[in-house]
Amino acid sequence: MASADLRQELDCSICLSIYTDPVTLTCGHNFCRVCIDRVLDTQEGCGAYTCPECRAECQERPVLIRNITLCNIVGSFLSTRPDQEETGIFCTHCIHSPVPAAKSCLHCEAHLCDNHLRVHSKSAEHILCDPTTALGNRKCSVHKKILEYYCTEDAACICVYCSAGEHRGHQVEILDEAFEKKKEKLRTVLQKLTIKSAETEKRVQSLQECRREDPLQAAGITERVTVLFRDIRRQLDDLEKRVLSEISRQEQRVSSSVSALIQQLEIKKDELSGKMCHIEELCNMTDPVTVLQEPDTGDLCGTEDTERHDTQVRGAGDLDVSLISGKLHILSDIIAGINRGIYVPEPTDLLLDVATAANNIQISGDRKTASRSPYQNRPVTPERFECDQVISTRRFSSGRHCWEVDVSKSW
Repeated sequence: MASADLRQELDCSICLSIYTDPVTLTCGHNFCRVCIDRVLDTQEGCGAYTCPECRAECQERPVLIRNITLCNIVGSFLSTRPDQEETGIFCTHCIHSPVPAAKSCLHCEAHLCDNHLRVHSKSAEHILCDPTTALGNRKCSVHKKILEYYCTEDAACICVYCSAGEHRGHQVEILDEAFEKKKEKLRTVLQKLTIKSAETEKRVQSLQECRREDPLQAAGITERVTVLFRDIRRQLDDLEKRVLSEISRQEQRVSSSVSALIQQLEIKKDELSGKMCHIEELCNMTDPVTVLQEPDTGDLCGTEDTERHDTQVRGAGDLDVSLISGKLHILSDIIAGINRGIYVPEPTDLLLDVATAANNIQISGDRKTASRSPYQNRPVTPERFECDQVISTRRFSSGRHCWEVDVSKSW
């Protein structure tokens, strides 16, 4: 019942069929474009144009405004109709009941069913086409003639009078030929767009795959960074213990050396005090023979022994700063390990550990060169080699690693 009521609301009051290309007058009533154009044509020269529904008058021919909303409603309604009415275009002459149109005549601007098509004029000016609602669009708005040509210079569809008038001298093609060329261009563009669409789809899929992999990659890097910093903290704690242990060991060594030296100097001081007392006694004597018979005391103030003790005093309180600095150089290895823990390792230099170098091995300031040298008298430590050896400060937990080493002939 609702469908029947809607069907009645979609009928044009002139042709009594479903609207085809519905337009609206200024009064608000709707008609088929072809139907109202015919009515307005009959009213020319009467002094006024009137609406077939409400008789509202206009001094000038009203402008026909396409009712887009009504067009959509008609299209939706016709899409639910049986197959025989799926085009939505019905014969203009079958006013008692809607009969689907088989053809449309561009000259008459009418839709024809099979019965009316048989009696329709067969003259050349009556051009038949598949049923269409845009009959008015197939005629020239100026000359009211069928658009048969296409002006390539102005990109406009024109009638025969236009080709002989304002478009005279322009490149003109038959409408159907221009139509086929345009469709061929559109097919080419469509093919290119299809390729681009496929490429875009591939990029979208690739980005979606990356988006799915990003959380996994981030989780993996997070775990590696966590392990890396845990290892760095462990190495720093180990380095701190080693450095503090070395400082404590050197402190004990220096303290023992200083204590022994103090003990020696105390003994020396007692000896000097005794000699000073003996000399004072000699100075207080009045017997020249006794004083002169005493051995010469000039060597008691010799400088050689004093210089030796001064040297011992200056060196007794010194810590082996180079050894401590050598251990602290491991910090650079720990920092370099941060990059190695996350990124692919790049070629790195070999750094020698001074704490392991034998006493006859001289290590350069940049810790890259080892050479023979006189005895260095370095402190004895568990890490130090006794023979001609030294090891690198660089350590790896896994994998294979190698360096290129230059060896001189004099070695």
